[in-house]
Amino acid sequence: MRLPPKPVTYSFPHKAGRIVWAVVWSLFYRPTPRNLYPWRRLLLRCFGANIAPGAKPASGARIWAPWALTMEEGSTLGDYVDCYTQAPIVLRAHCTVSQYCFLCAGTHDTRRLDLPHLAAPIEIGAYAWVTADAFIGPGVTVGEGAVVGVRSTVLDDVEPWTVVAGTPAKFMKKRELDDTAASASPPGA
Repeated sequence: MRLPPKPVTYSFPHKAGRIVWAVVWSLFYRPTPRNLYPWRRLLLRCFGANIAPGAKPASGARIWAPWALTMEEGSTLGDYVDCYTQAPIVLRAHCTVSQYCFLCAGTHDTRRLDLPHLAAPIEIGAYAWVTADAFIGPGVTVGEGAVVGVRSTVLDDVEPWTVVAGTPAKFMKKRELDDTAASASPPGA
């Protein structure tokens, strides 16, 4: 069930933490070689992120507030992904968020002239794939094994083991796995 965004405010320590993180990201995270995942995992953990040992955060991924990010074993956050963690963002085991995606856990209340911030968590399920340049909105859960098509806009939850595409994203088909594939089928398939 899609979670509705809730009002948020940011304390001075939160804002100061984001400033320090921006400096660390620019000097020590972003310029790292492509396969230096252990170093980037360490930096993210130093800022409160919950990062599993086998997670793969790309050097080009922008994380707004690392302390709101969880990456489980084998999850991948691709280059130039904008991970706008105004609320928690969780990447479950072995999911992939491809390059140029925008995981946007924040928005504004357009019913008010002062446009206060609203935020709701995002979850990308195990073995799911969010393909290049897709937008995932606040409060959205992409179910286990689901695939979000290129440049799609996802504003509602995506059912497990389905393929969605478009703006807004619509159901295309059920995702069926090929039993003859070289790799093992994920659990629950």
